[in-house]
Amino acid sequence: MRRVLLASLLFLGLLVTACAPAATPTEAPASTGPTPAVQSEPVVAPTLAPASIQVTGAGATFPYPLYSRWFYEYAFVDPSAHFNYQSIGSGGGIRQITAKTVDFGGSDAILNAEQKAAAPGLLMLPTVAGAVVVAYNIKDNDGNEIASGLKLTPEVIAGIFLGDITRWNDPKLVALNPDARLPAQDITVARRSDGSGTTFLFTSYLSQVSEAWKSKVGAGTSVEWPVGIGGKGNEGVAGIIKQQPGGVGYVELAYAKANKIAYATIQNQAGQFVEPTLESTTAASDAFADQMPEDMGQLLVNAPGRDSYPLAGYTFLLVYQDSTDCLKAAKIAEFVRWALTEGDKYASELDYAPLGSKVEAAVLRRLESLTCGGKPVLSQ
Repeated sequence: MRRVLLASLLFLGLLVTACAPAATPTEAPASTGPTPAVQSEPVVAPTLAPASIQVTGAGATFPYPLYSRWFYEYAFVDPSAHFNYQSIGSGGGIRQITAKTVDFGGSDAILNAEQKAAAPGLLMLPTVAGAVVVAYNIKDNDGNEIASGLKLTPEVIAGIFLGDITRWNDPKLVALNPDARLPAQDITVARRSDGSGTTFLFTSYLSQVSEAWKSKVGAGTSVEWPVGIGGKGNEGVAGIIKQQPGGVGYVELAYAKANKIAYATIQNQAGQFVEPTLESTTAASDAFADQMPEDMGQLLVNAPGRDSYPLAGYTFLLVYQDSTDCLKAAKIAEFVRWALTEGDKYASELDYAPLGSKVEAAVLRRLESLTCGGKPVLSQ
């Protein structure tokens, strides 16, 4: 029961640490329950014995719910490793791992040439795929909340975030959703204020599907937004949407579910309106399985295929090819190997798509190539 309570506390966003240094687990932690915390405080996994190795990381908020769960569960696999992850956004994660103030970084954004030059030997390791959703807070003309499933096309999404579509009863929205009884209400856009991999995925998608967006705004972890209220982290944007009648924004699926916010069904490249699900995210990643570049920086947005969700993306763990702290390097590599091969069941529970077999095999091979002082960090 003690471990079940701890798991519940973790998913409420509290820092969980061991109360007794020599405690031994007596029953498995709950495998299901509320979506984990989506707040930006550091995640500290519980330890079952005095932690001798402190491993610190920082970065993307996109995978925070899953990383929270992984670090918690891994503490029972290797009590000597103590993982502390701060969900500060992909931009912050890239900066900190570049400066080597953390042991690993987290990013949903693919490193650009300038970032690679600033951090020679920094690798991107995909850990999981997830869905970015267009979430909204709307009541119809009768005052009833409009549930998930509002249909949006790429053109309409771009129009909303460019500020060209400003009312929920715009003719383009009504034509797509004739039975929704959309209100004559102003649209309030919520977007990220911090450097964000979720923003990178969303703006990369819009740059592929909208020439107007590509020419006026473009893609990046931070962009000059034409409209909108800024929120820090996925949790900040979710909070704005939930509190603002008529609000709309983009967040990772787990954050929309945790906050009970409705989200759209989006038209994909094949012309199908697709819900963000584990299956549709997997379909998007499968569409690019044979196209993984050498640096593993693969975009999944606007994927081909009838069943592909168009706003999917990988999240990456950022580590150096060669390290100077052999013990920490080994602990990180061992953790990632466990996460991909045994921890993937927790990903599915939280609506993240585990890596496909081809991509997983490529990441595991890359893990085996990690070195410390030129020597492999993983025992075979």
